[in-house]
Amino acid sequence: MISDIKKRTTKIIRLLNDEYPDSRCSLKYKSAHQLLIATILSAQTTDAQVNKVTPSLFKKFKTTEDFAGANIIDIENAIKSIGLYHNKAKSIKNSSIAILHDFGGIMPDKLDEIIKLPGVGRKTGSVVLGTWFGKAEGIVVDTHVKRIASLLGLTDEKDPYKVELDLMKIINKRNWISITHLLIDHGRAVCIARRPRCEVCVLQNQCPSAYAL
Repeated sequence: MISDIKKRTTKIIRLLNDEYPDSRCSLKYKSAHQLLIATILSAQTTDAQVNKVTPSLFKKFKTTEDFAGANIIDIENAIKSIGLYHNKAKSIKNSSIAILHDFGGIMPDKLDEIIKLPGVGRKTGSVVLGTWFGKAEGIVVDTHVKRIASLLGLTDEKDPYKVELDLMKIINKRNWISITHLLIDHGRAVCIARRPRCEVCVLQNQCPSAYAL
């Protein structure tokens, strides 16, 4: 059974790679720290909205030291158009302080270390590790990944961490980073939550939920 789902998952990834050959993280950043901040900001909001805020944010605060030493109200004012900006500003400032004090100003490149940063969980840490460092220590499960993995019959779990564990069992580690970007792109373009376009979906023959919604 597990071998069959592994074969089907391999075919799904191949089809998605053909459909989205340029699939990658859509957040805008120029350093590991900027990526961390953008990922923190992206919680419960769109990457497009984050990308509207970060150019001016990164112009105002150029270094980890700038964020660590900033008045938190100034950070809040710079990200005010983003949801949950009070908590996100706190995470940005405190994680910047921790990078300086606990890691010598260098972004940690291991999952068990990066999740020690205030406000940084497994998902955010995996984004930075995979996108910046090219290290696959897990699979990033956002709303698109969770929803589409369920529709494809790759998991029955609802909790993101349990979904991640299921996917890690059936997806080759070399695809752990790319599968997130592929499913996000597919969720934005075709497998749209409220109006899935099954008629043009390259996965319709691999999807037990095709035309069922």
